[in-house]
This record gives sequence, structure tokens and C-alpha cells, in this order.
Amino acid sequence: MDDDAIPDWTVLGSRSVLRDRWIDITADRCRDARGNILEDFYTFAYPDWVNVVAITPRDELVLVRQYRHGWQGRVLELPAGAMDAGEDDPAVAGARELREETGYAAPGCRLVSTLSPNTVTHRNRCHAVLALGAELRHPTAHEAGEDITVELWPLPEVLARLGEGLLPQVMHVSALLLALSAAGRLDLRLRP
Repeated sequence: MDDDAIPDWTVLGSRSVLRDRWIDITADRCRDARGNILEDFYTFAYPDWVNVVAITPRDELVLVRQYRHGWQGRVLELPAGAMDAGEDDPAVAGARELREETGYAAPGCRLVSTLSPNTVTHRNRCHAVLALGAELRHPTAHEAGEDITVELWPLPEVLARLGEGLLPQVMHVSALLLALSAAGRLDLRLRP
């Protein structure tokens, strides 16, 4: 069926439930494509996010370990963060996040993918940025609430341990796989 043949939902009313510098939670009253009325359909607006897949000349992945309150513990992740107000280029934002969180920089950062964190409820986008040839060049610049340790992991070991939950953040796993594919390092073709 052609997606254009299905009518869109109609927002009949909207109210802000919570708004601060990080999130805007909205409760919408909607009419779906079949005419059903849905009350308090919550959506979340965040700034867009960037996840950086930074690979050193020695084929190591630059990772960060930090406390994540939702997880209630320290986890291993890609360098990542929110795009700042006024930033419109995810590659530039990714280079900034990489530098601030790890002190690493790369000759060039490039956007490889833009996805939705959750198409049901999230209105922001999550960008995957590839940074090849990353080297330690700067001091870190951590913000309040960031207690970050930088770790270099051999890329083959990271890939071998993804299924064990080495990187528990699903958006980071998808960014890693898509960036490695864009770099010609991973073949995502289906085999018979």
C-alpha cells in the first residue's frame, strides 16, 4: 500500500507537560487515521544527538566509560552528546563532542546516518558521525555530571563482544555498524 494513501494523524490539542533546557514533553490529543481519538499521546523533544565512531590509526575504537543514571551504573559508550543550539552540522557537532569528551581529534568527521531514537515518541534525530585517524590532541572539557574515562579498544574485540552487551546503548551499536559499513570496514549484505 502506498504510504501517501494513508491519511496522517491530526493533532486536535497540545499541552506542554514539562519543558527545560534538555527536554520538552508534550501531551497531544490526536485523531488517528481511522478517526479514533487518542488522549494524552506523549512525545519527547530533545536536541538532536550525535554519536561518534572514532577510530585511531592503530585500529582502536575511542570509547568512554561513564555513569548513566538510567542504567544505575557505569557503561561503555561511544563519545556522544546533544547538538548545541545553533549547530546545524552533525559532523561539526560530532568533532566537538569527540574533542570535549576524549581530547581526540580526527582529520575529518563525516555524517554517515541520521535515524530516529524512537519513531513512536521522540521528535529529535540521532546522527552517526565517522572520525577516521583519531589522535589525542587536546585536553578534555567535561561538563557538570560528566565523570568520563577514555578507553581505547581494539576494533575486532568490540565487534566480537557486541552480542554480550559491551556497548549497551542501542543507538551506539547502530551508529558503530553503520559507520563501519560507510568506511568500507564491514559488509552489511545479507548472505544466503
